[in-house]
Amino acid sequence: MSPHRSGKGGRNTTFLLGLAIALDAAPGIWATAGDTDGIDGMDEIAGALLTPDTLARARAIGIDARAMLANHDSHGFFGAIRDLIVTGPTLTNVNDIRAILIA
Repeated sequence: MSPHRSGKGGRNTTFLLGLAIALDAAPGIWATAGDTDGIDGMDEIAGALLTPDTLARARAIGIDARAMLANHDSHGFFGAIRDLIVTGPTLTNVNDIRAILIA
């Protein structure tokens, strides 16, 4: 682990945390991202969900999304707001999957 990295997170949850910050609670947008093998990065989670109130729920429990992203802790962010997707190992590693729904 590099000296600048103190959290946990794979490319899918990191993408979603960056998207949450960029969207800044835009209404009517949901997203998901995950890895088909059930492991995003080096942890036991497949990915996470993003909802229009993701940032508000994080703020309500004292979590700063920008600080979590800077700390490379997207797993900690989505875990704290209970939006991780946990499938367990699927034994298939086809691809990452990302989907965005705009209502």
